[in-house]
Amino acid sequence: MRQRLLIILMFVLAVVVLIAINSFAYVQKEDRQESETAPNRSSYNAGATGMRAFYDLLSESGYKVTRWREPSTKLLGSSGEKVGTFIIVGRPALSIDEDEAKGLLLWVEHGGRLVLIDRRPNESLLPRSGNWEITTEFIGYPNFNIDPADQQQMTQDVKAARPTQPTPLTRGIEAVMPSRFYSEIKFSRVTKTGAKVAKNANVFGGSDDEQSSSSSPGSKSEPGDSTPPAPVVHLSVGDKNVLLDYPHGRGRIVILSDPFIVANGGINLQDNLQLGINVVTTNNGLIAFDEFHQGRGNTHNAFVNYFSGTPILAIGGQLALLLILILWTRGRRFARSLPLARVDRRSTLEFVASMAELQERARAFDLAIENIYGRTRRVLARYAGVDYNTPRAEIAARVAARSSLEAHSLETLMRQSEDAINGAPITERQSIQLVKRLREVENALGLRIRSRQAKQTAQNI
Repeated sequence: MRQRLLIILMFVLAVVVLIAINSFAYVQKEDRQESETAPNRSSYNAGATGMRAFYDLLSESGYKVTRWREPSTKLLGSSGEKVGTFIIVGRPALSIDEDEAKGLLLWVEHGGRLVLIDRRPNESLLPRSGNWEITTEFIGYPNFNIDPADQQQMTQDVKAARPTQPTPLTRGIEAVMPSRFYSEIKFSRVTKTGAKVAKNANVFGGSDDEQSSSSSPGSKSEPGDSTPPAPVVHLSVGDKNVLLDYPHGRGRIVILSDPFIVANGGINLQDNLQLGINVVTTNNGLIAFDEFHQGRGNTHNAFVNYFSGTPILAIGGQLALLLILILWTRGRRFARSLPLARVDRRSTLEFVASMAELQERARAFDLAIENIYGRTRRVLARYAGVDYNTPRAEIAARVAARSSLEAHSLETLMRQSEDAINGAPITERQSIQLVKRLREVENALGLRIRSRQAKQTAQNI
């Protein structure tokens, strides 16, 4: 016991030492300062570049919103049937591969609404609409010197964007304030020869040979033109498009070229919030923010994620190694081997069974009757209130006087048993009959010899 107590105390001491070492060695990582060059567009992020304010406002306003933490290919399954709008904000931390892009576009073809809020959207998510090709072009490039939380720096020398025409996306909007780093969205028509012909509202109705570096609001298909309708421009800064959408199958793809408009740092400027609501709530169904590609997918254990960044995981791993070491040392001997303890596994009835078999093989039926009759006569004498050596006639008479047994029958049974013990010839069948009659006498008198013997045997064991 003393040795075990010493082991327990050593184990507790080792645990305390490990906790102390991890606590002193742990250094909390400082929060990385956000910038427009490396933004965090997650709806979990409450910083200037995050989308937490927009998500919480939609949720508290009664809109059905969720954080999508599974691969986008799941939208084609049963879990994606309820999703009406899927939102991807900024260039995600995890790139969207070709299979995921195909799955997303297939979901849009079936009637979904894909909202891309980015200065340079993934080209694999910008399919052609017939012969119309959509591209983006930077107006200005972000740098580390700009604080995304400083609205004055972010909007310096920037004109407000205004609706180009009344549409559901511009309902209730007079002006929207983008950042100085917004991109221009361009679209052009690709002819059969491969030349790109851009449409411009100011020259609308001209020939296809008229080209421009950018498209402008309000462009539509020319009379008699069988090509799909051109993308619809909803918002622009001067002649630079900021918001447009176009059909893809039964669904639509919406492009907003500046995440600052709906980010925490700029959503409260002018009509930015109203624009964000219009963009994501036009379609019916669940509004899903893509968190899987923001590095928030359900690919890790929730317990591990909860303690991520703390010394708890390191302490747990060290304790597990310590426990394995203890079990290993307890399972190995560091001294000479000792013989195994020998346990007597023989049954208490094994001797009785052996003796019975020997008596049967030797045909020593008199010994079997002697073992049983000796105990029975002793109990009968006690029942009659006489000595063991009292003649059998007197024992039988006294027993018959106190019970329903006949004295003559009991005396005859006792005489036959004594004759067999004294050497009178007896067969196996006769010995069994004698033993059976002795047991009947025991039962008739309620002597219960065998139960008492079993109790005595158990006490001796």
